[in-house]
Amino acid sequence: MDLGVRWTVHGDGRTPAPGAVVRPDERLSWPRTFGLGAQHVVAMFGASFVAPVLMGLDPNLAIMMSGVATALFLLATRGRVPSYLGCSLSFVGVAAVIRAQGGSSATVTGACLVVGAALFLIGLAVQRFGARVIHAAMPPVVTGAVVMLIGFNLAPVTAATYWPQDQWTALLVMLFTGLAVVALRGFFARIAIFLGLVFGYGLSWLLDRVFGRIHSADGSGKVTDHWRLDLSGVAQADWIGLPGFHAPAFQWSAVLVALPVVIALVAENAGHVKAVGEMTGGDLDDKLGAAIAADGAASMLSTAVGGPPNTTYSENIGVMAATRVYSTAAYWAAAFFALLFGLCPKFGAIVAAIPGGVLGGITVILYGMIGLLGAQIWTNARVDLRNPLNLVPAAAGLIIGIGNVSMKFTDTFTLSGIALGTLVVITGYHVLRVFAPAHFKGEEPLLDEGTSSYDESGG
Repeated sequence: MDLGVRWTVHGDGRTPAPGAVVRPDERLSWPRTFGLGAQHVVAMFGASFVAPVLMGLDPNLAIMMSGVATALFLLATRGRVPSYLGCSLSFVGVAAVIRAQGGSSATVTGACLVVGAALFLIGLAVQRFGARVIHAAMPPVVTGAVVMLIGFNLAPVTAATYWPQDQWTALLVMLFTGLAVVALRGFFARIAIFLGLVFGYGLSWLLDRVFGRIHSADGSGKVTDHWRLDLSGVAQADWIGLPGFHAPAFQWSAVLVALPVVIALVAENAGHVKAVGEMTGGDLDDKLGAAIAADGAASMLSTAVGGPPNTTYSENIGVMAATRVYSTAAYWAAAFFALLFGLCPKFGAIVAAIPGGVLGGITVILYGMIGLLGAQIWTNARVDLRNPLNLVPAAAGLIIGIGNVSMKFTDTFTLSGIALGTLVVITGYHVLRVFAPAHFKGEEPLLDEGTSSYDESGG
């Protein structure tokens, strides 16, 4: 059985010829391959350790399991889809909602495990029946609205939890990160969020040295005098050791909050597979189902031991576009480096020490960017919001999701925010479509521009 772990050396193994690309089944020399793998790790670091921190999970375990997930994904796709799997930012809002309801880390990972299982089953369905299964249930207006409300539902987390801990640091970090995103070019533009964290880390240390302790809310919300940057945990942490594992716990209320994220993950995977296919010049339509199922299986494995769920990373796709090296050998190297980082508790302690004010500045931009990805789906698919069939369910679902509107059905069962907003968008669109006049049901691209060709090819 071909598992995609054999590569031919491209050219002289040093530098691709002008205009040439290193295909997934090729590689450069091993030293260069490991160098590219290290670059992929740096590219994914920004989001992959910010996300678990925001979710309240162990960043060491998140990095380690991202390496395991990437290896599993490469095996499942037989080395034809070069992609890195890192912690999904789409779950940050879900974790915040679950914790606000009194849920623990085990509850968060349990809910995410169920989402991983749902994603795995969707992948198998796509493999069996073709991409039309996705398109029929989730047209662009639905996908865009759900992604948007997932991002914007996070606004109160920034406003109430992170920003008040150190408003001036948050403001400066926000300004620096925004400047980095816009002004930097190439590789550094892809790690702008990471650079914002480094800037905020250094700024907090400097402010502590100059002005001393700050009187504000700490991470628990209690107003007290405290250091902006507390490195006491770093000194106590070991250099080598296993991350903290825990078993998942399952609560229906948490699962219902998390399930809508599966829509965002399907859209992400489909768009990334199509993008990689276009860059490598290969037809990867037949691997869409395998990619989605592999992402689901990797997320189930990660959350089963207490890690976060994973998804394919556009940051690493950007690195491939810049280097024109699509070798899956580089991703195996990246997975190896991630495993090594996961075995360093001191690294995790450094990440866990990120000040709340720094996270406040970062999340203002990051959460907004997540939400606006939904608008990008609408734009790419040319969704017509003048059409009431598109406008009404999207408008209602967005207000419910962003405003965290609640609907109490019984004393023990309540839907709110992301879960209720998603339910309104999906059911509202399909129910209204039954009653809508014919001219409201005009043909439109399916899912998003990145995968609309699946419809043309018949799945």
